[in-house]
Amino acid sequence: MTSIIAKRRSLHSQLKLHQQNQETLEKQTVQLESLANLGSATAMIAHELNNLLTPLANYAELALMHPEDRALAERSLRKTTHNCRHAGKVMEGILSLANAASIQKADTPLLPLVRSVFDCLCRDFSKDGITVEILIDADLCVRVIPVQLQQAVMNLILNARDAMLPRGGNLTIEARDLQDTVQLRISDTGCGIAPAEIKKVFDPFFSGRQKNALSKSGYGLGLALCKKVVDHHNGSITVDSQPGFGTTFTILLPKK
Repeated sequence: MTSIIAKRRSLHSQLKLHQQNQETLEKQTVQLESLANLGSATAMIAHELNNLLTPLANYAELALMHPEDRALAERSLRKTTHNCRHAGKVMEGILSLANAASIQKADTPLLPLVRSVFDCLCRDFSKDGITVEILIDADLCVRVIPVQLQQAVMNLILNARDAMLPRGGNLTIEARDLQDTVQLRISDTGCGIAPAEIKKVFDPFFSGRQKNALSKSGYGLGLALCKKVVDHHNGSITVDSQPGFGTTFTILLPKK
């Protein structure tokens, strides 16, 4: 009898110890998840800052190269000021994703949002041999946090441009109303994505593309950010690609 009681006490002690260990591990897991979110946010911020600082530097260099052209200098300064303000909004948007903060969505016209991306990029795609076609109805709106969707679209456009360098190609951005959702498609005629890499393209730090002299991407964060933005809006993003023929990213966003 004494032996049975002793065994029970031993089992209870072991069970209590296991429970304490489990609680400790759960607390450590929460802490690690917080650190992981912070790390992801930091990496994404660095990636997006690089996207925004490059055109800012181009504007400044342009003004310095032509000090006699006052109109050019003023235009460059206006663009720089606009992009600096936009950079601040971008940081708020990315941090809200990392912190799961609640930012109010708004019914946003999609066409001007897409066009504003090209203004921020400070790059005439025709200089790279790329023809851009935007097929979006002027009245089509989507309920989103504008700066977040703008960043997702910017990353998809930059990826498309990189995929078509240096030979050029066609970039098509189209959207349509599908009753309860809005579909946004961004297609390029670039190098495409290998079938084995399709399932990995949205993983952080995964990049299947080789950098070249005209490309600044390749860090594997742009598409991870896109997916996080779309998930944050309760939408979905898929990719369809054929090596050598091009890639299409399709985003579905709920209207409400």
